[in-house]
Amino acid sequence: MAVELTDEEIQRFRKILQERFEELKRGVREDLLRSDREHFTDLAGEVHDPEEASVADLVIDTGLAHIDRHISEIRAVEAALLRIGRGDYGSCVDCDQPIPLARLEANPTAERCIACQTDLERAEALVEPPTGQHHRTL
Repeated sequence: MAVELTDEEIQRFRKILQERFEELKRGVREDLLRSDREHFTDLAGEVHDPEEASVADLVIDTGLAHIDRHISEIRAVEAALLRIGRGDYGSCVDCDQPIPLARLEANPTAERCIACQTDLERAEALVEPPTGQHHRTL
């Protein structure tokens, strides 16, 4: 059963989220600096055959995907910090019921209770085709 968070728990989550935010910002900064130093774009421009081009593209795409994941998590952390500021952290954004403490411990950026998150994921699965497949028009 979910219970309301205490002020101490909210402050603890605020600290966890702020620390994660700083860690993610450092990670993005380091990834961008590393990418710049390694000149991935130069590597892609200097390849001599299609196989080398594929490897260079993969290296570039992997680095960008890593940065994308960091940025997505930064947005989730910022949203959680905003919910703390508004006083509705720990409440499901869909049903307004308290999110269980165990769920927040596992994922401090959680914005939905398990039931609502499951419903959302099921709905998204029905809308989006599996990766690698395209809609066919009839």
